[in-house]
Amino acid sequence: MLEKEKINFEKTIIVGIVTQNQSEEKLVEYLDELEFLTYTAGGEVIKRFWQKMDKPNPKTFLGTGKIEEINLYVKEHEISTIVFDDELSPSQQKNISKIIDCKILDRTHLILDIFAQRAETSYARTQVELAQCIYLLPRLSGMWTHLERQKGGIGMRGPGETEIETDRRIVRDRIALLKEKIKTIDRQMSVQRGNRGAMVRVALVGYTNVGKSTLMNAIGKSDVFVENKLFATLDTTVRKVVIKNMPFLLSDTVGFIRKLPTQLIESFKSTLDEVREADLLLHVVDISHADFEDHIEAVNKILLDIKSNDKPIIMVFNKIDAYKHLTIEEDDLITERTKRHYTLEEWKQTWMHSMGENKALFISATNKENFEEFRKTVYEAVRSIHITRFPYNKFLYPDYEEAEEDKE
Repeated sequence: MLEKEKINFEKTIIVGIVTQNQSEEKLVEYLDELEFLTYTAGGEVIKRFWQKMDKPNPKTFLGTGKIEEINLYVKEHEISTIVFDDELSPSQQKNISKIIDCKILDRTHLILDIFAQRAETSYARTQVELAQCIYLLPRLSGMWTHLERQKGGIGMRGPGETEIETDRRIVRDRIALLKEKIKTIDRQMSVQRGNRGAMVRVALVGYTNVGKSTLMNAIGKSDVFVENKLFATLDTTVRKVVIKNMPFLLSDTVGFIRKLPTQLIESFKSTLDEVREADLLLHVVDISHADFEDHIEAVNKILLDIKSNDKPIIMVFNKIDAYKHLTIEEDDLITERTKRHYTLEEWKQTWMHSMGENKALFISATNKENFEEFRKTVYEAVRSIHITRFPYNKFLYPDYEEAEEDKE
């Protein structure tokens, strides 16, 4: 059970469907993640609803009977918010709102709301507002009655409250203005990146809440905000780091997630530019999470989308101190041994065999376990890139000429 802070959590239910493309087991994984997202946004999940369907109902997403069942539960338990795991169309959201008298959100809206909470700088707030406006534009007509009943709370942050009273033309004008503002900041940030000199750039990438910021603090001795919630870091943090005699730039980027809204990928272009322009990626993975291989796949898909999948990558499996595996005796329901029963040593052999020993590391950023091995591997990777780019730097490589003479 998630620990609840002393704040007023909104009573929430979450909803998903089992289809031909999404098994019941996969749905449970998604709903677990959706519950964590809801908790991060300030909601307490009271109950989960799901239904088996060939495909979503084009009018109400779920079947009529299931919608009525949810409506009855909402009335009996005074539920204030319903969150659907998949993105609802504007018409679906409007139709559901006519039947059920509470806030109707989907996963995309929930993630946008969390981003609105987490945005600290003017640039991040601009990016989030643009993503929200693009998402809300086709939904404005359906949200008049949907939002006038409920004020504040999950899904109501950012432009939601102020834009409801406006028409589509004003929202489109706002979108155009935000895009121009972001273009201006993009140009400024591009100049800043260009002025960073010749140092090698290393970017931390990975699923949300895998420990990137903790690792950033451990390597760079910096003070990046860390919290056990999703999307704790929105603004890219860049630090100069020195390992042995090798200086390089290390950036901590926003975490990725499955079903990441396309609006966010577009509006957070500059944040992702840190990944695009990096010379080396450290792909941080929470190995203690049961679905970490799915997380790796989701991150790789986004790297492919932003054309950064061909960069040198070191896999950093974090949180080895929290890793636990099942034994056959503990798991009576499973007779056949699966990956859930792998020991940490077996995972090491699997990944080191597939990626090479120098490209798969197993550490604990919190306890700094295996940290010297990590620093050595990063140092050698950065040094190799730097030598390729600046082969005659005597200051950094005093033994370079002797090595060249030995070759001859």
